Amino acid sequence: MDETVAEYIRRTILKIPRDEIKTMLQKWGFLSEAQLQTINFHQIKDNISQEVVQLCEENSADIKQAAVLDIIYNHIYPNKRVWSVYQMKKAGEETEFFDLTEFKKKFKRRLRSALKNVTINFREYEDNAIWIRIAWGTPYRKPNQYKTSYVVYHSQTPYAFVSASVLKSNLPLLCQALVVASNYHDIREMELRSHSLNSLKDIVFKRYSQNFQTYCPRPLQERNVVPESADLRIIQENQNEKERIQRLNREAFGDGPQPKLEFAQYKLETMFKSDPKMDVLDRKEPFRCVVKFSSPHLLESLKSLAPAGMADAPLSPLLTCIPQKARNYFKIREKKGFCPGSFVSP
Repeated sequence: MDETVAEYIRRTILKIPRDEIKTMLQKWGFLSEAQLQTINFHQIKDNISQEVVQLCEENSADIKQAAVLDIIYNHIYPNKRVWSVYQMKKAGEETEFFDLTEFKKKFKRRLRSALKNVTINFREYEDNAIWIRIAWGTPYRKPNQYKTSYVVYHSQTPYAFVSASVLKSNLPLLCQALVVASNYHDIREMELRSHSLNSLKDIVFKRYSQNFQTYCPRPLQERNVVPESADLRIIQENQNEKERIQRLNREAFGDGPQPKLEFAQYKLETMFKSDPKMDVLDRKEPFRCVVKFSSPHLLESLKSLAPAGMADAPLSPLLTCIPQKARNYFKIREKKGFCPGSFVSP
């Protein structure tokens, strides 16, 4: 077994919590059950990794087997990576039968036609998810197994979840291979990023139910208030305001927990309104800008603004409809109201 393969397997084992090493090796399936019985899983991880490497040498492990172990690790711990959502689009509405073998063949052929030194591995899971691991090299260097890109593509859907390596120059090659292999014609980043892969899936696959804002502000109506002490009136008003904010928050965000989204981006286009006498704007060109939102838990942060007193309720639909806009990425080109926005790349 090559020394670089042995070192890669050893480092992968060291990343796994000690109590889960045996389970993950069983899922890997490269070592027999008899071989696993010879490993003392109660010792320190460094010693465990050395024993695993020794057994892998007996079985003549290669980089392909080591890559499979890495895929299994990333599938179990997807939150260790940052994921971006990409949406593909067909020229028409035609549907085609998905052939996994053909998909793999096209993906490899397209990527290797542009870059020879690249390692590509696939693994299918029960939810129609195809996990693709790519280790990038250069025309003069072998693939670096420690700088990998991951793609999770769900067949029969236009969505792919990409965790790119630091070699961002290879990202266009990856997107081209994905479009060709899946028989689409266009691909764009949706500008949604998160460590939580499952939350991103919940948003784009509509597994997340969100109530949308239907509240319209109404003018205050005069009421005959029964005379009572000022303190009691203040307490009652505060309670009513708290209940109003809670109700509007439920209308905007629903009752359940929010998907864990960490990044969203709007491209805004709006027209300024000014007094013609002031002659501030002599041209009717729209004002364009890009607004970025980032937070460890973006949607929960937005949900907490009104109850915390940091924003008025209800929040702007520009903020509360982020998941819906993400799902309708290719359809959004709206220009209504003061601040129309869409999830589009600048």
